[in-house]
Amino acid sequence: MKVFFKISSAIFFIVMSVNNITAQVEKSSELYKTIVALDSSFFNAYNTCDINLEKYASFYSDTIEFYHDKGGLMTSKQDIVDATKKNICGKVTRELVKGSIEVYPIKDYGAVEIGLHKFHNNTEKENSVSTSVKFIMIWVHKGNDWKITRVISLH
Repeated sequence: MKVFFKISSAIFFIVMSVNNITAQVEKSSELYKTIVALDSSFFNAYNTCDINLEKYASFYSDTIEFYHDKGGLMTSKQDIVDATKKNICGKVTRELVKGSIEVYPIKDYGAVEIGLHKFHNNTEKENSVSTSVKFIMIWVHKGNDWKITRVISLH
């Protein structure tokens, strides 16, 4: 029940934040291109984490909150990396649903990324592709650096 409350609170915060933002940025904007490029780099490291685990870890803020509808809340960057190494590396790959990314600016902070993706189970061919599922990531921008501070992963 506690985890459900935390996930519900996080979703409420994000929805309220997005509703206060005038609109999604244009796909031709620099912010949109930046977030799409970050998404691509992050999930390339995720998909190849057996050799790029350090790069994968580098995308997360030290104050990460990762809300997973089935796994609950994780707030330790190291625990997230360890779980990825154990459960994902060499077993699962992610595919972005083309054209699904939405980007919303957060004034003086960064951006919210919302999109759809599918996961490929590389160890069980009969269950090889998931249906499209929604994800939400909040990116903070400090100087020239972008980090993921919040993730909501829905399956």
